[in-house]
Amino acid sequence: MRAAALPGAAAEPLPVPESASAGYDLSSRELRRAAWPPAGRRMAGGDYAEVLKYYELHGTVGTGGFAKVKLARHRLTGEKVAIKIMDKLALQDDLPRVKLEIDAMKDLSHQHICRLYHVIETPKKIFMVLEYCPGGELFDYIISKDRLSEEEARVFFRQVVSAIAYVHSRGYAHRDLKPENLLIDEEHNLKLIDFGLCAKPKGGLDYHLNTCCGSPAYAAPELIQGKAYIGSEADIWSMGVLLYALLCGFLPFDDDNVMAVYRKILRGKYSIPKWLSPSSTLLLDQMLQVDPKKRITVKHLLSHPWLMQGYPDAVQWQSKYPLGHLDEDCITELSVFHEQSRETIMELITEWKYDQMSATYLLLQSKKARGKRVCLRFPRPTQHGRTADLKHSKPDAQLDDTEFTLSTPVTQKVASKKHKNKENVETESALRNKMPFALPAPRTPFAKSQIETQEQAVLPHTPAFKESQFTAVTPIKPTNLTNTDEFTAAEVLPERRCHSVELDLNLGHVDSSQKKRKAKIFGSLERGLDKVITMLTPSKKKRCTRSCPRKRKAHCNVTVTHLLNPDQLLNEIITVLSKKHVEYVQKDYTLKCRTRSDFGRVTMEFELEVCQLDKTEAVGIWRQRLKGDAWVYKRLMEDILSSCQV
Repeated sequence: MRAAALPGAAAEPLPVPESASAGYDLSSRELRRAAWPPAGRRMAGGDYAEVLKYYELHGTVGTGGFAKVKLARHRLTGEKVAIKIMDKLALQDDLPRVKLEIDAMKDLSHQHICRLYHVIETPKKIFMVLEYCPGGELFDYIISKDRLSEEEARVFFRQVVSAIAYVHSRGYAHRDLKPENLLIDEEHNLKLIDFGLCAKPKGGLDYHLNTCCGSPAYAAPELIQGKAYIGSEADIWSMGVLLYALLCGFLPFDDDNVMAVYRKILRGKYSIPKWLSPSSTLLLDQMLQVDPKKRITVKHLLSHPWLMQGYPDAVQWQSKYPLGHLDEDCITELSVFHEQSRETIMELITEWKYDQMSATYLLLQSKKARGKRVCLRFPRPTQHGRTADLKHSKPDAQLDDTEFTLSTPVTQKVASKKHKNKENVETESALRNKMPFALPAPRTPFAKSQIETQEQAVLPHTPAFKESQFTAVTPIKPTNLTNTDEFTAAEVLPERRCHSVELDLNLGHVDSSQKKRKAKIFGSLERGLDKVITMLTPSKKKRCTRSCPRKRKAHCNVTVTHLLNPDQLLNEIITVLSKKHVEYVQKDYTLKCRTRSDFGRVTMEFELEVCQLDKTEAVGIWRQRLKGDAWVYKRLMEDILSSCQV
């Protein structure tokens, strides 16, 4: 939700760009359907060219006023990331806020704060490459559960306290704490995001601030009154509202009229549901004190009895990933990859420029923390006799995992065209001697034959085929037909069918036995490609998309229904949307919806999709908020789902 300017501010409030969630759960199939950008898109060049050197971009997973978030994959590590894309022209006066957010995230490294990996700035765009959190917003998780048990709320709240204590220890106040700004990672831990409204007073955290900002429902009374306030005290109030939302499933101070919300906050009176325990009620009372001097401090929260229940130790707020400590395994991997000394690599990393080198190191560190192998995708001699260099590749190219190198201050030698054949052999020999292990084994007999003989030509890259308005697919190489990863769409184009015939025509100078052997190889390959083409032609995929809903995993954004007929459920949803005057655009089983105010302004945007639950025959409704107030969206979803007899 766009941060509101509260009345009575002592200073002119600055609007901030709307937050966009970096978290979203996409299956392998959905990633292929959301592959981005389609062939021919103008985004492939210009401002996006620099990003596409290092990342494969996929579907949009969040939008805001001046920002959108796309799911992507880092080419060298294979790790998923979220890229927040901001338009400088649209930001205008809000550009300093973005700079503040970037500076803060560079300075903050904590297990419960979303990690910043890479910052790319072009004349028109700012790209922030962030940690990917597949669990989505904590807000959606609360909706799916109605409310959390005290035990589960305690797990989450301890993590919030840990993050805020660390933020305060670094001299920052977040000033926009709410469930929408907390994401859930793959290990079900919280990550704090959106530091666009944070403040770091030069006089220290006890220095009084004047700018009123944040979300009205979470704003402390002193902000509403227009008084000077201390950022850390305002954060405690917001944490109290957050804890109430976790335990109750609704806000303590809520009303359709903003002024009514302000009056409730100033009184500090809220209802206490019967299910709240006495200890929970006491903690909420200590945090939601109208007088900031009477509020509990973060220091006392760390060892508060409610937070200690079931835990032997107080909340640990110290960072597990301090930037001053470099991981030996990650340094070694980068050193071997670049054929550079460890000292050189360490010097480049410790500059913390948040460039490609920083991103690669931090993503390797993330892989290690999750128990994955610390390894990069090593380049090997390509079929054209050299290692592909990202600096010279086309921006929109979909590169094979083994055909690129890191574009950093570390330089790489590339064979010249004049002596390509001679230096090809020298390069391959040098790689074998320098690397402490063998080159990766070829994946198919075709690739093996190619390396052994070094005589055969290869099939050229073909451009990605644009399947529909919302879908783009990436061509695969013959060597990957049997082993595609979750980010690769197995789409082969008809142009490849004739290539083996062309090659056979040029084999007149080869002896008959070798000619037969090669003809057999290419003939087998051609038959295999024909089978894949038959299975994966766009027309058949489209027919499947129109005739059946997509399969999705059970997730907090998916509500299971009692209906087994997806078309019947879709018709019910459309009927309810019409009754509630919700505008929508339908594409297959997906509805892109929005609401307007009485004056015609768009107040809410969201998506609904009828889906089939994976591994079951149940039909569900997937939903995603794109724009608008989170709690207004929650009430609207409840009305829609109840009207559909879910």
